[in-house]
Amino acid sequence: MARNSKTAFYYDYDQLIEKLKESENDFDFELIDKAYNLALNSHKKQKRVSGIPYILHPTSVAYILAELGMDTESIVTALLHDVVEDTDITIDYIEENFGKEIRNLVDGVTKIEKFKFATFEEEKQAENVRKMLVAMSEDIRVIIVKLADRLHNMRTINCMTPQKRRDKARESMEIYAPIAHRLGIRTIKEELEDICLRELDPIAYKEIQDALTLKKAKREAFIETIKKRILINLSPYLKKVHLEGRVKSTNGIYRKIFIKHRLMEEIYDIYAVRVIVDSVNDCYNVLGIIHDIYRPIPNRFKDYISTPKPNMYQSLHTTVIGREGIPFEVQIRTWDMHHTAEYGVAAHWKYKLGLKGNQSSLEKHISWIKNMIESHKSNELDLMKTIKSDLLPKETFALTPKGDVISLPTGATVIDFAYAIHTEVGNKMMGAKIDKRIVPLSTEIKTGQIVEILTTKDINKGPTREWLNIVKTSEARNKIRQWFKKERLEENIQEGKSAFEKECKKFDINASSEDIQKLAGKIGKSLSYTSAEKLFEELGYGGISLSRITPRIKKVYSKSHKKDKKPTIVNKENLEKSKKKNNKNGIIVENIENCPVHFCKCCKPIPGDEVVGFITRGKGVSIHKKTCTNVPKNIEDLKKNERWVKVSWDQEENV
Repeated sequence: MARNSKTAFYYDYDQLIEKLKESENDFDFELIDKAYNLALNSHKKQKRVSGIPYILHPTSVAYILAELGMDTESIVTALLHDVVEDTDITIDYIEENFGKEIRNLVDGVTKIEKFKFATFEEEKQAENVRKMLVAMSEDIRVIIVKLADRLHNMRTINCMTPQKRRDKARESMEIYAPIAHRLGIRTIKEELEDICLRELDPIAYKEIQDALTLKKAKREAFIETIKKRILINLSPYLKKVHLEGRVKSTNGIYRKIFIKHRLMEEIYDIYAVRVIVDSVNDCYNVLGIIHDIYRPIPNRFKDYISTPKPNMYQSLHTTVIGREGIPFEVQIRTWDMHHTAEYGVAAHWKYKLGLKGNQSSLEKHISWIKNMIESHKSNELDLMKTIKSDLLPKETFALTPKGDVISLPTGATVIDFAYAIHTEVGNKMMGAKIDKRIVPLSTEIKTGQIVEILTTKDINKGPTREWLNIVKTSEARNKIRQWFKKERLEENIQEGKSAFEKECKKFDINASSEDIQKLAGKIGKSLSYTSAEKLFEELGYGGISLSRITPRIKKVYSKSHKKDKKPTIVNKENLEKSKKKNNKNGIIVENIENCPVHFCKCCKPIPGDEVVGFITRGKGVSIHKKTCTNVPKNIEDLKKNERWVKVSWDQEENV
């Protein structure tokens, strides 16, 4: 295939087969060939927006998966992933010809393709994320294929309109790059982020690229000098050492320059050298030798071997400075750690680290998906917040008094720390010490601190609802909610009912307890709750947020109220009767029944004063003197002042 600028990111079928043959994995080439021929015939007349034959897209996606070392089923899915969506081929046909496993993979990828994440409807966006996570939990290969598909689309994004490019870039940066990070697939995560940055902030992207290009020769020479010096010093002690240099990703540099407001010279890890050895003991021996050669920069050492990142990443990181006065980072790891750092979950297929005959290792590393779905069953908006915050946390490392290291996102509190140790430790927490000093429960922990959690033996002790406003991690928040759900059923119902009634009053809904119950039942039913009590319970322990149901209250009430209200003949007698029903506090509000009123302190009206009413949000009608400075001059023309209403003193009340 000719490789010109237009086809730079496309790979044909021959190149795919050549790549697969380079791999040590066993592939079913007959099945792959069958899938390719079906895709070729199905997409025969179709072209990409750029004019390139469409078939080159699925073969290119399959090529990316081959680079990751994925299995036969993943390659076949990549070749067929658009067949059901864009042609007459059905999902049942896929099952008949390729089996149920590939059918489920193709179906999962097809469904994700339909989800629109770049939407202004936050609730819809969150629901789509939840559905995507469900597909991931059923077979993690679904999202790996989708990530490869998204990466190829982003590589070839130049043919799209500017607005569509920005929308796709934002969607990729907020959804797909964090998921690639959480799955540990660094190669996809960093490339996605860099392409997205180029689309979202092209000027900053070009500035960084130009700065790196100008210093390219100098940078390469500097890294080679470091590698030679390290190798000379390591060779007497270790025979098998592999060294490689790298430059920080463009997006990584951007975040430090434009978000943390640092100069290029102040970023210590722009340059990095990786040292790859055979064993964990060798890693720590190399660390000692590196610190003998170069001066370590204080507070710039991280041990991700003893405390791996949530995405399985393991390595020793130290930042040092040499005779040239240029700081650089050294990453030290074993080959297994290196494979996991580059390919994440995909390493299970590439290097058979736990897939064949032993699913436990893979299940352990993707269990977070199922936990995330379970935690946010009834609250998709919370799930969306988790996606945007928990998937890309900056970590803090603190210690227990026994020396165990607890990793938490930056900003986490001592309550988060307690729940990270164990659920019961969090539930029985009564206080905390940091470095032997008593601290408030809202205190944020910092790296290196020793945190001691003080607990009680009181069986009735548990968390308070205020903790939900203090904690930063979804793990702690979910455990607190689960405690309330299990231990405080009646209290939850009362708490939820009270919150619901307060929200109703904000809309001036002064209904009876029975009507409130009916209203809650109707709203609960629309959210798949079996009863009003179930809705109150969920509100009470935080299973659903009040903001989720607020828009429904007025809508459902207005609809049912309109339906139940019988038309009346308007005459003077009816008007007088309706007026008499409004005489709370000696005030009659014209044409409004059972309306709460209050007298304003600005003018302090008393019986006999000429008065006028102002409809407020949540407090009924405010009563002012007509001469009050807060009353408009043209108050007589009430049609121009819709929130000002006619009111009068009830003569019978004043007799």
